[in-house]
Amino acid sequence: MDANVLARIQFAMTIGFHFLFPPLSIGLAWILVIIEGLGWKKKNETYVAIGKFFGKILALIFAIGVATGVVMEFQFGTNWAEYSKFVGDIFGAPLAAEGIFAFFLESTFLGLYIFGRERVSKGVHWFSIWMVAIGSTISAFWILVANSWQQTPAGYVIRNGRAELVDFWAAVFNPSTLVRFHHTFDAALISGAFLMAGIAAYLILKKKETEIAKKALKVAVIFGLVVSLLEVFPFGDLHSKQVARTQPEKFAAQQGLFETQAGAPLSLFGIPSANPPELKMHIAIPKLLSLLTYNDPNATVKGLKEFPQSEWPPLFLTFTSYHLMVALGILFILIMGISVFYLYRKTLFEKKFLLKVLMWAIPLPLLACQFGWIAAEVGRQPWIVYKLMKTTEAASQNVNAGEILFSIILFGIIYLLLGSIFLFMLIRKIKAGPEPVKAKEVAL
Repeated sequence: MDANVLARIQFAMTIGFHFLFPPLSIGLAWILVIIEGLGWKKKNETYVAIGKFFGKILALIFAIGVATGVVMEFQFGTNWAEYSKFVGDIFGAPLAAEGIFAFFLESTFLGLYIFGRERVSKGVHWFSIWMVAIGSTISAFWILVANSWQQTPAGYVIRNGRAELVDFWAAVFNPSTLVRFHHTFDAALISGAFLMAGIAAYLILKKKETEIAKKALKVAVIFGLVVSLLEVFPFGDLHSKQVARTQPEKFAAQQGLFETQAGAPLSLFGIPSANPPELKMHIAIPKLLSLLTYNDPNATVKGLKEFPQSEWPPLFLTFTSYHLMVALGILFILIMGISVFYLYRKTLFEKKFLLKVLMWAIPLPLLACQFGWIAAEVGRQPWIVYKLMKTTEAASQNVNAGEILFSIILFGIIYLLLGSIFLFMLIRKIKAGPEPVKAKEVAL
């Protein structure tokens, strides 16, 4: 197999596995800010117990996330040397900022949060989870700065065959940074909400520490409904409009739009084909795409045929992953909306079927994150840096296919082991349930 293809497979595998953990740690950390704040202000041992229980789950997620994240950065120097040469002056800055300003902040205060519960005041302890949440969010921001620059490069000049930084802030706040950050950050909050809600639902079904589980579920579903609504509007809406403006080929592929049209329809379902270019079994709502994109039902939206076919992204993956992400986003609103409705009616905790849905829905936001990443990254192809460098030009010249294949197999075994250990420890912690709270942990 071609070394370039294998390098892509390896990067997709490593980043896909790693990307399971940051959304959970970011989302869970921010919910714990709320939980710990309520425990401190109300001096309520139930909230303290929730924080203590989910804090240990957060620590486990963080540890696996760190272990899997280190691998990705090494790949830039091994498998993608030509890319590193071309953008090293720009790409290195946000990665360094992520390590210096975010990772150490997050890891330091996580230790204080986990081990300082009985040793520091409640105010200091609450401050520590704030710093964990802020640190994880800053980390996500700098990673998204680097990735967004690949999507919509800015603040650079091409000199001696390399992209060189001339305006740091223009590069950081390139046209897609903020909308992509808000969209991704909110997806992480949804992931954290579903994790807490699903675990709490399990505890209620198993009749373990039900008062603790009920309060945790109450916070999780209310929080989850709010952030699920925000993901569709404004964050999803703004991101979609940004892609239409700055990456029209990607937008057309995501929407399955081949012909440039005034009053373009919104595709609800279809099976894309490049030869001939068409959507089979197409179901669409007339004029809705133009309305949503430009606030005008008769606005013109560019189709894929406006661009050279050599610059079209892979259609099936781009279209399908985008639509699955959107479908899951609507499902999240539905699940959390029904849960809040029954919470308001004071019957949520008796709805066994809904509790089971919440429990089995834990991985769905992570699946949506994966589909979103595929839609964004595959949709950018054939460019590794949009309009500047193609992915085929970015791979290392002195790493052969056999070496990459060996590393794929090795990483696959390691990730299988790490994933198994993570699931084993997570399930064991959940089955053990929340620990008793000491009076000192409430009163400090």
